[in-house]
Amino acid sequence: MTSLRSDLRELAVERPLLALVVAVLAVEVVGASGAVFTVQGLGAWYDSLQQPALAPPNWVFGPVWTTLFALIGVALWLVWRQADADPEAVRLAVGVFAVHFLFNLGWSAVFFGAREIGLGLAVILALWVLIVATMWAFGRVDRRAAILLVPYLLWVSFATYLNYGFWTLN
Repeated sequence: MTSLRSDLRELAVERPLLALVVAVLAVEVVGASGAVFTVQGLGAWYDSLQQPALAPPNWVFGPVWTTLFALIGVALWLVWRQADADPEAVRLAVGVFAVHFLFNLGWSAVFFGAREIGLGLAVILALWVLIVATMWAFGRVDRRAAILLVPYLLWVSFATYLNYGFWTLN
């Protein structure tokens, strides 16, 4: 494990462009894995739900999440690059990030996979708090990384409104 960490640190310092691509692709792939649950809920179940006002068409979500995951990947890369400068702050930031990302994936599993709208609302509220915590932890390492998460926080705020709307209407 220590060797892998040092190899990753070395990659971030010596081949920054490659490290950026790895970080963005990793976040995109892991983030897209939540689509497995989304596909389970789309169709008859989701279409049968009463939509809250301002609910966008389904095609909007793919491009939005792809863009957000790219920004998240860049933010993670900015933090990752500082591992030698402040290893404790980076360890904390990456740890908070990992927990937050589990909640990101968990929301899709709960809302679409389990079709539990109320529990989905609880998960997305926790996710919102964890995004703020991730922004704080990232900001301690690289302010730019925290700023790159602002669109993500705004989108999840909107998604929270939508989840609440689904919960109250259905």
